[in-house]
Amino acid sequence: MHIAPDLQLPSLPEVTLRALEACHQDESYRKISEIVSADTALVARILALANSALYGPSTPIRSVDQALLRLGTRRFHTLVLTAALRQLLFELGGDEWQQLRDFWRHSLTTALTARALATLTRYPEPDEAFMLGMLHNIGELIAIKTPATEAKQHYLDHQSDIAAELVASWGLGPMAADAMRYQQALPSELRDAGHLVKLISLATRLALSDAAGIAAAGTVFGLNEELTREINRRIGHEVSGMAASLGIPLDENYCGESASRQLKQTILRQAMANQAINLADLTGETEDILAETVNSLTLITGLPALCFGHTGENLVLLSGTIGDIPDLAVTAKPGGSVLTEAFISGLPVSLGDRSPTVLDRQLLSLLHTPSILAVPVNNGGDCPGVFALGTDNEHLPTTLELADIFTAQLASVLADRVPAQTDAEASTEGLDQEIARDRLRKQVHEVSNPLTIIRQYIYQLRGRLEDAGVQQELDVIRDELDRAGNLLLQMSHTDSVDQGDDGVELNAELESLARILEDSLFSSDSRSLRLSLCSEPTRVAAGPTRIRQIVINLVRNAAESLADDGGTVEIRTSSPVWQNHRTWVELEISDTGRGIPGEVRDALFSPVKTTKGEGHSGLGLSIVKQLVDDMEGIIACRTGQEGTTFRILLPAASHKKNETD
Repeated sequence: MHIAPDLQLPSLPEVTLRALEACHQDESYRKISEIVSADTALVARILALANSALYGPSTPIRSVDQALLRLGTRRFHTLVLTAALRQLLFELGGDEWQQLRDFWRHSLTTALTARALATLTRYPEPDEAFMLGMLHNIGELIAIKTPATEAKQHYLDHQSDIAAELVASWGLGPMAADAMRYQQALPSELRDAGHLVKLISLATRLALSDAAGIAAAGTVFGLNEELTREINRRIGHEVSGMAASLGIPLDENYCGESASRQLKQTILRQAMANQAINLADLTGETEDILAETVNSLTLITGLPALCFGHTGENLVLLSGTIGDIPDLAVTAKPGGSVLTEAFISGLPVSLGDRSPTVLDRQLLSLLHTPSILAVPVNNGGDCPGVFALGTDNEHLPTTLELADIFTAQLASVLADRVPAQTDAEASTEGLDQEIARDRLRKQVHEVSNPLTIIRQYIYQLRGRLEDAGVQQELDVIRDELDRAGNLLLQMSHTDSVDQGDDGVELNAELESLARILEDSLFSSDSRSLRLSLCSEPTRVAAGPTRIRQIVINLVRNAAESLADDGGTVEIRTSSPVWQNHRTWVELEISDTGRGIPGEVRDALFSPVKTTKGEGHSGLGLSIVKQLVDDMEGIIACRTGQEGTTFRILLPAASHKKNETD
C-alpha cells in the first residue's frame, strides 16, 4: 500500500493551538521549533514540504530547525494555519482521542530518549535522532485516522516499513530509512549495526519503561541498569513537563473535544480578522491604511472604535466609527490614560475599574460606552497607531482576542509594504526579486562570517596537532560550528535575555574570539590585533552568540579596511560606565584604516551595497545595529582619514538585575 509523502494526519488540538499562538505572538524560531517538534503530524508536514521539489535538488533537511530555516517565517505560519484547518476535518471518537494522546506520549518519549542516547554515545546529529524518534511509529497515527478496519490493521502491522518508505521519500538517506526499517530487530542482532539504527531501536524499547528495554540498553550500548533507569526517569519528567505546558492531561482519560472547539474558535477569529482587513484599502501611506481599517475592526468586534496615528510627538485622531470625527491631538508621552499607556507599553490596556483621566473621559464621551480598550499596532518595535474600542467589560476577553489578532495581522500588512517605486515603469516582479536578493544577501553574509573563520582556523591547525593547546582550540571550533548551525534562526528572531539569565562575561568572550581572529584575519606580520581589556567585571545582559556576531562583524570590517602595508585593530573595554541613568559596559573597536567611504557613511546602519576592499560593509553594520538595538544597547561611530572607532554601550547584567528586582 503506497503512502503519499505529503500526509494529512491528526494532531492533538492543544499542540496545534500552542503552535498557532506562537506564530501569532511572533515568538522565536527556537520556541516555535520546540512546539512543532513535539507533534508527529506537524513534523511530517514540515519535512514533506521542506524536502519537496519546490526547493529543487537541495541538501536534504534532517531536523525541524533546518526545515524552519528553509521554509521561512511566512510560509511556516501558513503551514501551521493550514494544518489547523485540516484538524477540523478529522472526526475522532472517544477511543480515538485516547489513542491519539497515548500515541503522542509514546512518540515524544521515544524522540527524547533517542536524542539523549545520541548525546550519550556521541552520535554527531542528536536532532536527527530526535526527529526519527518522532516518526518511528507514524503508521499508528495513520491508522488512528483511518475508518476502515482492514486498512487500519494493515498500517498497524507494517509500521516499520511505512516509516522507512516515508523517510526515504523525504530524501533523508538510506541510514535513516534503515533506522525505521529495523527498529524492531532483536537487541542481539544489533550489536554491530549502524549507530543510528541502534539508537532508534533502543529508544523505542526504553520508551516502554519495561525490564526488556533496560536489558536491551546493556546489550546494544553496554549501558548499566542504574544509568538506563535514570535516563527513563529524566525523560518521563520532561514529557510530563511538556504535557503540562500544553495543557494535555496524562494521568486521566483524555478527550480532545473541548480543545477542538477552542481551536475552531481561534481559527474562525483569525479568518474573520484576515477577511475584515482585506475589505479595507491597503494602499497608500501608513496613516491612510490605519484610518481605513478602523471600519474593519468595528465590523468584527461589533464595537465603536477610534484610530489614532503617531505623528511626531503626538497621537492624532485619524478616523472612527462614531459619526463626525473632531480634531484631536494628544501628547504621546505617558499621561496616565489608557491610550498613551497602550502606546508606550506596546500592550493592550483596558480602563476597567481604574479612575479615568480627562483624556479617558473624552474618549468615553466620543464612544458613548462605559469603558475603553486601547490596542496598539506593533510593527517591528515601532507603533504607528493605537485603536480605542468602546466596551462594556462584559465580553472583554473575546474582544481583546479579536482585536489582538486583528492588529497583529495589520502590523504584518504594514511590515510587508515596500517603498513606492521611483521609476513608474518599474515592474512589481523586478522589485520582488530585488527584495528576495536583499534577504538572501543578509543570510549569506551572516553565515559566511563563522564558516570562513572556521575554515581558515582548521587550516592553521593542520600543522599544529601536537600543540598542548589543541584540545582547547578544538572546543572553540566546536562552539563556532554550533553557532553556524543556528545563526539564521537567532538572527531572524533574536530572543531577549531571560530575567533569570546572569548574562555573559564580555572580556572572556573577547579573549576567546581573539585567538580565532588573530589566526584568520591577522596572520600577516604587518597587521595586528590588540586587546586592551579593563580589570573590572564586564558581565553584560546578553548571550554569547550575539556578542560574537557583533565583534566578528566589526573586526572583520576593520581588518578589511586596513591599508595594504598593514595596520592595527584594537578592542577596548571599560566597566562600569554610567550614562543616561543606567550602568553600562563599554566596548570599543578601532582601526587605523582609511575610514568609512561616503556611500556607507551617509546611511551608516542601513543595508547598502558592499564596499569590500574599500572599507566597512553597510550590510554588516545594519546587522550589528539590529543586534545592539535588540539588546537595548547604544552604538556610535567616529570615522576619518586616520581610522574608525565604533563605541558600543551594552547594558550591564547587574543593572538588568536591579531593574528586575
